Parts: sequence; C-alpha cells; structure tokens
Amino acid sequence: MTPKAVFWDMDGTLVDSEPLHDAALVSAMRSVGLEAPADLHERVLGKTAAFVYDMMRDEFGLTLPFDEWIALKYDYYMANVAGLQPRPGAIEIYQELRALGVPQAVVSNSDRLIVDANLGAVGLSHAGMKTVSRNDVREGKPHPEPFLRAAWLFDVAPGEAVAIDDSVTGAMSGLAAGMKTIFWPERPMPGPDGAVVIDTEDELRAQLGL
Repeated sequence: MTPKAVFWDMDGTLVDSEPLHDAALVSAMRSVGLEAPADLHERVLGKTAAFVYDMMRDEFGLTLPFDEWIALKYDYYMANVAGLQPRPGAIEIYQELRALGVPQAVVSNSDRLIVDANLGAVGLSHAGMKTVSRNDVREGKPHPEPFLRAAWLFDVAPGEAVAIDDSVTGAMSGLAAGMKTIFWPERPMPGPDGAVVIDTEDELRAQLGL
C-alpha cells in the first residue's frame, strides 16, 4: 500500500551530488590554506552549511566571515553543477509515485540556490513541485521541522507520510517528525533506531508499495 505522501531528501538520495559537495568543500578549504582530513565526507554528510562553517572555524581556524566562506564553496559548486546525475533508480521511483498521484516533496538541508540548481540539472523540476530548503525553516535536520513543514504543505499527518534519506542526520529528522523513515545510504551502514534500513531500489519499491 502506497503512503499518503513521500518526502525525499535530495543530496545523495535523489541526486548523486555528495561528491560535488565534497569537491566544493575541499576547494574552498584549499583556497584559504586548509587541508581536508581523510574523514571529511563522513563528518559533514547531511549537515547544514552553518554546521560545516562552525566546524571549519572551531577545528581548522577559519577566519573568513560566513558569507565569504560560503561564496567560495558555492562558486565551485555552481560551476560544476551541470554534470550532476540522478541516483540510479530514485527519479524513476519519484516519477512512478507522481503518476499514481502520491504527493511528494523534496526536503533538503541545502540552501535554496543548491536545491533549485540540483533539481534543474537532473531534470526533476516540474509545475507544482514542492521543496523545503534550509532557507525555509528555522531549524535544519536532524530537527523535525523540515519534514514537518513538508507535511504541513500537503495537510498530511506526519504518521501517514514516509521520509526517505541517505544520511543518519536526515533519518533522525524523519523519525523525530513521527514519520515512517527509510534510511537508504549510498553504501551499507547502520541506521538510527526506528528507521527502515534498505540497500537497493527494489527494497525501496517494496517499502513504498510499488
């Protein structure tokens, strides 16, 4: 049985954009003389730009104001965004649900600039599409507000919706919002307690009643 609404994370879930985020962050760090640690990806996966900026200041001694720092990262990102590809299987499932009339939204910890650019790059923008960016909420994931806002946009009870995310941070947000939460990481890893952990698009289809 398909849910009443499905809310998708974007980076790493719908769009294979995590490598570009990593490259943009490394480029920004190098431009100010900072060396990226080997575990950078794991530490920033699913986090907000503000979280990463605080980490850069507290652990790496970054002195740039936030606006200058984020401009370094986004300049690199936007220059390379056209090469993004969808995550295999994800957009096909999105379109299948859309054809069935299931309400869907994209719920991201990325800023509006990145959300719009990513969805445009992979051809997922359409009339009436609803998205929640970090700029649309007071608190980002893992706070429940982003997914709760998506439920509010469709007037759907959180318990009747499904949240899909590839990061522990995002899955915690879906769980905190009271939604069935599907944790679909890019590579196998344990998910937070309460999440449905899957590894393949076939498993995702089954969880969504397709």
